[in-house]
Formats: sequence, structure tokens, C-alpha cells
Amino acid sequence: MFKIALADSEEHFACAADDTIMRAALRAGIGMPYECNVGSCGTCKIELVSGEVASNWPEAPGLTERDRGRRRVLGCQSRPVGDCTVKARLADQYQTGCRPQRFEVTLTACHDLTHDIREFRFQPATPVNFLPGQYALLYFPGVNGPRAYSMSNIAQGDGSWHFMTKRVSGGAGSSALFDRMHVGDRLRLDGPYGLAYLRPDSPRDIVCIAGGSGLAPVISIARGVAANPAMAARKVHLFYGGRAPRDICGEDLIRELPGFGERFFYHPIISLPESDGAQQWSGRVGFVHEMALHVLGNKLPEHEIYFAGPPAMAQAVQRMLVAEKVPGAQVHYDAFY
Repeated sequence: MFKIALADSEEHFACAADDTIMRAALRAGIGMPYECNVGSCGTCKIELVSGEVASNWPEAPGLTERDRGRRRVLGCQSRPVGDCTVKARLADQYQTGCRPQRFEVTLTACHDLTHDIREFRFQPATPVNFLPGQYALLYFPGVNGPRAYSMSNIAQGDGSWHFMTKRVSGGAGSSALFDRMHVGDRLRLDGPYGLAYLRPDSPRDIVCIAGGSGLAPVISIARGVAANPAMAARKVHLFYGGRAPRDICGEDLIRELPGFGERFFYHPIISLPESDGAQQWSGRVGFVHEMALHVLGNKLPEHEIYFAGPPAMAQAVQRMLVAEKVPGAQVHYDAFY
């Protein structure tokens, strides 16, 4: 364990040699900024005032040559090799009340949702809390670095953690899950992380927009609403998009919630009318953000909005929300990729 001191303050925390400075800060209850958690965005940049670190990903795109010249490092990728002093812009918003932990889990079950999305259920030895909509880092044997996946369940019942994962062609993480993990196998998990968690204190109804495995966090959000008596008056609209009918899933999960059709609404849409099976598709055709706008129109700014999915979808949703003048404080999205 090494001591990480925060410049211009008396505050410090401990960081293990195999941990990263940002994640160790969050474990200590210190709000160190982050977003993607995998080295891509640069939100977690900190200045190394003294000491040395080793990087899990020296070529990470979140850091520029100019940053390196100024002794800036990525908090999510930097492991201390001794005591360090760092300068960081701290903020309470990065503390969610569920401090991330590192622990082992056992794969207990898995089942297919579509031709390329599968749900995996993992069980820790003891329950670890998380908020609806958060994600975790999974470490697979033989895979360099962790992979980020959102939980689809809520932290109730048996304490298990459920993940909906999409098979990615050539993806090391999804290949490890789909092809090499079997019931009874164990792996390391680090979490929870993420700032796109359910805000139960918001008085607004909720809009969830998702595509692909982005279904996981919004299903968790919907389940969190259903389980919270204080949110009994909230309505939830879940818009889910895929390219073809075979990509659509999740309606059965929403139907399980009390008040389906009255409080909980499911809106599927496909974007490729020429795809296989589209001739039998009786639903909407287009893009998922367009459907949300069509259904809710100028009432979008009256909602709390959560979205997750492929980068192109996320960018289109963001542009739409800006154009519709939805206040940024009501929009929640974790940009891990």
C-alpha cells in the first residue's frame, strides 16, 4: 500500500500497488473525477506533483503529449510505484454512496436474449450494494485490462449481479464471456461505478433510451423505479432500438413490472426496413431517438432522461436533447467504451 497525498490539502488515502489512483480514491470516499474508466475520455486527468506511477495503458487516447509534458496522468490507468502527491479537481458528485470494491464472483447462470446478446448472472460471496443504472469492471483471464458492463438487475434479493452483454466480433471481453466462461467459473469484479444511476428524488417521469446491450442499465432503472414505493407515481417510457427484428428484446422484462401499460411503457423500433424479418415487423421503423421525440414531443424537457447504447446512437440522442432544450441536469449517460 502506498500513500497518495492530495496537493494543497492535508487529505490523503491509501492505494495498493495493483490498484489505480482514481479507483482507490473512490474506495476511500474521495470524489476524484472520472467517466469512461478505461482511458479513453481524459476526464480523470490528474497532475503528478511528486512520485512515480506506472500506466496500465501508456498509449491511452485520453492523454496527449502535452499532458505528458506537464506530468499529467490518467487516474484510471495510473498505478503508484511509491508514495505520490497529486493535484486533482475533486467533486462530491463522483461519490455515489456505493464505494467500489474489488471482489470475486461465480457465474451461476446465463441465457440468450437475442442472437448476439446474452445475460450472465454472477454471485459474490457476500452482497455488495450498487445503484440502479451503474456498471462494473470485469477482469477475464487472458484478457488485457478490464471490460465495463452495466448491471441489469437491482441490488435486492440474493445479492447477484446480472449483465447483458453483446457479442462483438473480435472483442476479447465478449469472446471470453461467450466462449470460455462456464457456470461455476470465477472471475474478479470491480464496482460499482457510473453516474447515470436512478435519481429517486426527481419529481419527473422518466424516459429511457437504449440500443444493443444498453438495454441493461435502463432495465435496471425501470426495476429500481418499480421497487421504490416513493416513486409509485412515476411513469417510465423505455424506447429500444435495433437494426432488425431479431435485435429487439426486453419487452418481457418490462411486462414483469407492476403497472405495465399504465406506468411502464415499452416502445421498440428497427432502423433497417430491408433487414431479414422486417416484412413481418408491425412496429415502428426509424431511429430510436426519433421515436422518443415522436411519442413525447415538446414534453421531453419535463422528463428525467437516461440513455445507453452504441456511440452513434448516444451522439444522436445528445443532439436531439440539446435541440429540444432538455436541461443537462436531467440527462444521465455513462460514456464508457
